[in-house]
Amino acid sequence: MEKPSHSFLSSLSALPNPSRQSRFGFVQGLAIVLLVLGVVDAASVPASSSGAEVSTTTNSTFDNGCPQANVLRPSQNKDLWEGVTREIASEAFRNDAVGKLTRAVQIPTESFDDMGSVGQDSRWAAFEPFHQYLQTTFPLVHSTLNRTKVNTYGLVYEWGAAEATSAKPILLAAHQDVVPVENTTIGQWTHPPYSGFYDGQRVWGRGSTDDKGCLIGILIAVETLLQKGFTQPHRPVILAFGFDEEISGFQGASELAKFIERKYGRDGVAMIIDEGLGFSEQYGSPVATPGISEKGSFNMQLEVRATGGHSSVPPPHTGIGILAALLVQIEANPFEARLTRSQPTYAMFQCIAEHAKDVPLDLRTLVLQSAESDSALQALESVITSSSLLKSLIGTTQSINIVQGGVKSNVLPERSTAIVNHRIAATGSVSELKTRNAQILETVAQRFNLSYNAFGNQVFGNASSLPALALTDASNGGLEPAPLSPTSSTDLPYQLLSGTIKAVYSAHRGDFQGETSDIVVAPGMMPANTDTRHYWNLTRHIYRYSHLNGGSNGGSQLDWGIHTVNEFIPVDEWLENIQFYTTLILNADEATNL
Repeated sequence: MEKPSHSFLSSLSALPNPSRQSRFGFVQGLAIVLLVLGVVDAASVPASSSGAEVSTTTNSTFDNGCPQANVLRPSQNKDLWEGVTREIASEAFRNDAVGKLTRAVQIPTESFDDMGSVGQDSRWAAFEPFHQYLQTTFPLVHSTLNRTKVNTYGLVYEWGAAEATSAKPILLAAHQDVVPVENTTIGQWTHPPYSGFYDGQRVWGRGSTDDKGCLIGILIAVETLLQKGFTQPHRPVILAFGFDEEISGFQGASELAKFIERKYGRDGVAMIIDEGLGFSEQYGSPVATPGISEKGSFNMQLEVRATGGHSSVPPPHTGIGILAALLVQIEANPFEARLTRSQPTYAMFQCIAEHAKDVPLDLRTLVLQSAESDSALQALESVITSSSLLKSLIGTTQSINIVQGGVKSNVLPERSTAIVNHRIAATGSVSELKTRNAQILETVAQRFNLSYNAFGNQVFGNASSLPALALTDASNGGLEPAPLSPTSSTDLPYQLLSGTIKAVYSAHRGDFQGETSDIVVAPGMMPANTDTRHYWNLTRHIYRYSHLNGGSNGGSQLDWGIHTVNEFIPVDEWLENIQFYTTLILNADEATNL
């Protein structure tokens, strides 16, 4: 996961209106919400608490508020669920679970950007000891579930016979690999990166949060249910563990997806839960944001070719000079960020304004009025775009990250290049981005009399003449924004997820009976990409969510050392996530209409 910075809070511009103070605080809080919880889509709606069938109410759209689901607990397996929930809270369970995670962290499973194919790059062999550890540590999982190794190191576990039921399976995903530890940073770790050190509150080490915490948590949940006699679920359960998520999953999740689709068919899975951000307190209320989408991405290369020669007789503009002018043109034309009622972000404001207890009254009124008033919507847009971070989360962004050119100080550069990274908004596309970029660079290409080729299309000039500009795809086709997973009242998997989140939140705090819960569930957008990029064919219902408590003031697991030194996971929060997996499996098993 990528970890954004919070430094933007000190540079927010003043908002010129009489209620500046409350609006300023609202912008600050919403910035943190969107940063650590994700950009939100539609709303949850009430669901049955009986566990037998997920019920719905009237449909909810982005401009129709944010009704909440009721608590959803297992009914047929009520005693089992309550017993497991209480056991998870016990000291014995805690110590056993911590030991399992500690030993998993102690096995390095690093993936590197330059790794070759499985079978050709010996570094993949690092996953073999991890597989052996899983088999030894979770004996009931391996004796009851059907395990298949896909492309050697991908793991698929199938629980329940698909041919014996018409019920679509649920899929719980996680990844085995971790980002490498830089040797130069080892001395900065409070505890060695692969120690799995437990200090009584936290487990420390690379992968403790991203993502062995989820993987081991899923397996503990399944092993625990098996120990209690829950051995034959009515609804099949698939566990899918990739091994190269940190390098885009092309050998892991991509192959797992093909295997699962061959067996279960296109759209053959009821719902998928993969890693994601969790919940934290916002404006006096806990807010959970299951990610219903991910931004797309695209890397564009600009290549300027020019005639070489001795620098003592330079042309008016060298290749590097021309490239610089092109890059200035790009930065002078950022993508416009507009707020509409059809955007995922809009519903985030609806949910916060409607349900968070301490939202300032004028901002609450503004957000609620924006559902029907265009002027209120424009005012809300101005609130969002007053923060550069919020603005970037709404729309497509561009960032010039790599520039190369020249080989010697007295030689005219013959080839100069730059890479521009884009993160594509949910409402955008790779093709629209390419068309726009090609158009905005035309005037500069004409000014320097360049031969201009944009993504294989010769815009003007002769392809063999110099100087020349070529725009090319440097990201293997790029990645489209993930489809928005459904969240309306007719989209039952989301209702089940939302009700489960509420049940777990309440039960973890001692409430096993209440029909309502304090936690607000608002669909969000993952700020980074996950293995789910490869699972789009399996189901429309993909939710990126880890039930981890980030605490107050917009905290999240992004603050727990992910991808940097001192990665850790708080054990209390992690145990609640195990409770979430257990409850979700039982609720899904009783649902008759997913």
